[in-house]
Amino acid sequence: MCIRDRNNTNAILWRFVHAYDPTQTPLPPALSFGDSPAMANELAELVLTGRKTATTSWPCDPSVQVGTLSIVLDGAGTPVAIIKTISVEQVAFLNVTPQFAATEGEGDGTLRYWRDSHREFFTRASRGARESFSDAEIVQCETFELVWPRPADTQS
Repeated sequence: MCIRDRNNTNAILWRFVHAYDPTQTPLPPALSFGDSPAMANELAELVLTGRKTATTSWPCDPSVQVGTLSIVLDGAGTPVAIIKTISVEQVAFLNVTPQFAATEGEGDGTLRYWRDSHREFFTRASRGARESFSDAEIVQCETFELVWPRPADTQS
């Protein structure tokens, strides 16, 4: 579950990205996980601790490819991490595996929790849209690695 943020200033993002790799160009997309500042903070923290290494999107985003870098934002829109996509797959919502659900790092890590929370999130996200979410939908399952800061760098 992620929402791409286009409101963050490029200068802040460039400084953050260039702290990781001064030669990086173009600017990777910035995103926050979830649909509220509190959820974005919670999920960004899971990324920083290494517990969250996957996300699911609906509708699918064809611009996400293996090797794509993304800037993770917290609930205030501040960049906190850079992730790199290591796999991306489009599957039926009901065919998402328990193993993938666990890599999202949310809740109790079960497939039941994953289905309930994602069904609720996608239904909420589709309100007022032309499409409404159903269990028959194809979702995009993306796994990623935290490339900066490294998980060890975030421990105090």
